[in-house]
Amino acid sequence: MTLLWLVVLLSLGWVGFAYLGYPLVLLAVRAVSPLRVARADEFPPLSVIIAVHNGAGELAAKLEGTLALDYPGELEILVTSDGSTDDTVAVAEGFAERGVVVVSSPERGGKEAAQARAIARAKGEVLVFTDVGSNLEAGALRAIVRPFADPTVGSVSSQDQVDSAEGEGAYVRFEMALRRLENEATTLVGLSGSFFAVRRSQADPWPVDLASDFRNALESARRGLRAVAEPDARAHFKATSDPAAEWRRKVRTVRRGLAVLSAYRDLLHPRYGRAALSLWGHKVARFTSPFALVALFVASGLGAAQSPWLAALFAAQLVGYGLGLAALAVPAVAELRLARLAMFFLIVNASMLVAWGHHLRGERAVTWSPTRR
Repeated sequence: MTLLWLVVLLSLGWVGFAYLGYPLVLLAVRAVSPLRVARADEFPPLSVIIAVHNGAGELAAKLEGTLALDYPGELEILVTSDGSTDDTVAVAEGFAERGVVVVSSPERGGKEAAQARAIARAKGEVLVFTDVGSNLEAGALRAIVRPFADPTVGSVSSQDQVDSAEGEGAYVRFEMALRRLENEATTLVGLSGSFFAVRRSQADPWPVDLASDFRNALESARRGLRAVAEPDARAHFKATSDPAAEWRRKVRTVRRGLAVLSAYRDLLHPRYGRAALSLWGHKVARFTSPFALVALFVASGLGAAQSPWLAALFAAQLVGYGLGLAALAVPAVAELRLARLAMFFLIVNASMLVAWGHHLRGERAVTWSPTRR
């Protein structure tokens, strides 16, 4: 029983740190030694890069929206097709007379390979990356470049807005709140893949086998710079309504995240100070918390017959996981807010375990199929 209680307490502590303890640490750091970002209305030449794979159905609306954005500086828009087999290239070429540059490859090399091809053609001092499925607010480009007036800033992330109160929407709001704390206490250790910007100098090199949103935040830290969030650079997108699509997206995202974390594991050393703190608290704790959840479930289950406290804890887990499974199996149950939250929590943590299996077997996720929302 002593061993079981030790496992339970350690597991609860680890999961608690990942979701509650780390934000509290950020609050303490911010209170003692807050960080500031020097923003200014400076408008350097900008290159907006849209990587697409089979996105013909959404691309025209995305380009119309991008062309309509308010940016007083020099602006170019590049569409880079990654082995699209639909009309993506034809749709993009239809905007060539309006200045849109089309870069196309008949073979699929992955999102980062497509971005790299566009970077080779881009002329801007700041590179902005945005997905077909994200809708940018009118002043989003003006906003996302403002933090680059601060020479300590290497990359900037947007503020994501999801049209859902539960599930993915709740998760995104939690992430955005965490980023706001990191903005004022440490540095971001992940950028929004749907909309982010980097200095041109940071784009050399551009590894095609590592997730560019996560990697660029860590690349900024490795170069002694900060990755920050700009609250006025807002991108809107729809929540994923298909649990199967959400599952595939999460597995792919975590697989790619683990590859980046492995490549930048030197940043976990205490010499990187606040960046190391955020990498441990935001990524390592989150990526490993499913193992703590499994240990908690097993240990409390084994001790339930001998301890009413462990029995209650085990029962609570059974109810939570059962509610999540019921939401997956019965659409009517998924309409309940608590059930949808339980389902999303289950998908997130189970997908991490599957992603770890791929990672430990040396399987990398390079190509991508964008989630249709």
